[in-house]
Amino acid sequence: MEVNMDTAIGTKRKGLSTFDLKIIGIILMVVDHIHQMFEPFGAPAWLDWFGRPVATIFFFTSVVGFTYTHSKKQYMLRLYICMVLMSLMMIGLENMVHYDQVVLINNIFRDLFVGTLFMYGIDCFQEGRRENRAKKILLGILFFLIPFIASAVLVLIVNGISTQRLLITLLMSITPGILIAENNFMVLLIPLLYIFKDNRRIQCLMIALTAAGYAVLGQTQWMMIFAVIPIWLYNGQKGHGMKYFFYIFYPAHIVVLYLISAFIYTH
Repeated sequence: MEVNMDTAIGTKRKGLSTFDLKIIGIILMVVDHIHQMFEPFGAPAWLDWFGRPVATIFFFTSVVGFTYTHSKKQYMLRLYICMVLMSLMMIGLENMVHYDQVVLINNIFRDLFVGTLFMYGIDCFQEGRRENRAKKILLGILFFLIPFIASAVLVLIVNGISTQRLLITLLMSITPGILIAENNFMVLLIPLLYIFKDNRRIQCLMIALTAAGYAVLGQTQWMMIFAVIPIWLYNGQKGHGMKYFFYIFYPAHIVVLYLISAFIYTH
């Protein structure tokens, strides 16, 4: 359980708080995005390695946040709004700057929102089973299927209006499809972490198995295994408050790095 023991008893547990995990994730993310934005200038490929554990760390903190938030619906709405705004911001930025050397595909908010749909679906399903309510069970299944249904519908629409690039881009901005999530099917790790939120060993095992799958495929994403270290050291405490910091920092640092890269390229 995530409690702020500093407030409760005036002492701190050993290990890493949610705040610490987010800071670790942010630092690694910035290094990864430095590689992305400055790859046209020869940024070394090994910088990308630092980013491989990032999504897993944020998936874990999202599970913690969703579990203990005062309002799960508000939590989901906040992520959805950020997802849409982030998408629209990237569209506007690329169209204003016209810098084709770097393609902006960054939108962790979509991954996290899709993850909340899965988690909310699990809650509904489990509540329906406990209370023997078929409608609640079906609602849970529906929420879990939304990211897949949204992806399928989007593919059908795109195939039908393949020449309408702007409309396609706008539709993608508002669609919580798992196929267009930044980390794609890796987002399925979120419901797995949520189901086993009370068993850290199994959570770490899920991460390790996912990493092993990427290793078999020969992808550097296997380095996500290193996320197990800070996650294992998580002490269940909230730590310092930074409720809205990430929502602001994430788009801001991408904009800054993108503009710097574009400026260097054109001068």
